[in-house]
Amino acid sequence: MDKKRSFDEYAGAYDAWFFDNMNLLRSEVNLVAHFLKDAGDIFSVGCGSGLFESILRKDFAIDINYGIEPSDGMAEIARKRGMTVEVVTAEEAEFGTEKYDTILFNGTPSYINDLKSVVEKAYAALKPGGRIVMIDVPKEGSYATMYNLAKAVETWDHPLLKGVHPPAPYPIEFVKVANWRTTAEKVTMIEEAGFKELDFAQTLTKHPLYSNEVEEQPIEGYDSGDYVAICAWKK
Repeated sequence: MDKKRSFDEYAGAYDAWFFDNMNLLRSEVNLVAHFLKDAGDIFSVGCGSGLFESILRKDFAIDINYGIEPSDGMAEIARKRGMTVEVVTAEEAEFGTEKYDTILFNGTPSYINDLKSVVEKAYAALKPGGRIVMIDVPKEGSYATMYNLAKAVETWDHPLLKGVHPPAPYPIEFVKVANWRTTAEKVTMIEEAGFKELDFAQTLTKHPLYSNEVEEQPIEGYDSGDYVAICAWKK
């Protein structure tokens, strides 16, 4: 099953999973907000259902009005939440030149095949002094290790995963079409595109079995969290 079809068919399951894991959702939203203070005009690459954007608007007064999303089903939900969304892949989208103050990739790098070229487009699309904020599950973390095992066996219902995954695991349909990258891989792409002054923050510092037990605030670094943000500037 390809990525677009997965997210079209299971768009509702995406939000439902987050609503079943509210502390995890709040922890991730807190991380996204961390680097979006005074972020100016923000463009969301792979906005999904607009769930994060709607919470950021309501709880943090951070407005993200424009985005792209390859799934028709996801884009339809995001539009109902007030976003203007073009249905297109990140690879095919025209980002423009020196158009945005901030370009956000929240949870989307693992679903972008040619991430390197997209990061280069993002650099060109940012105004001087603009920033890229790239947030995702790092391949070296506990979640991605667990996800890659589930992907390999094509199910959560396997003896190797018994007692390991959370009660409400991420839908297997989304796991199967993801390609998680290490933090180092993403840093290399960002630096090679020309970005400078990288900052890092992280959340979900507990084992996946326990990460929904409490809402976390972001901490600096990238060595202990299962959701890692990289913020870098265009000079």
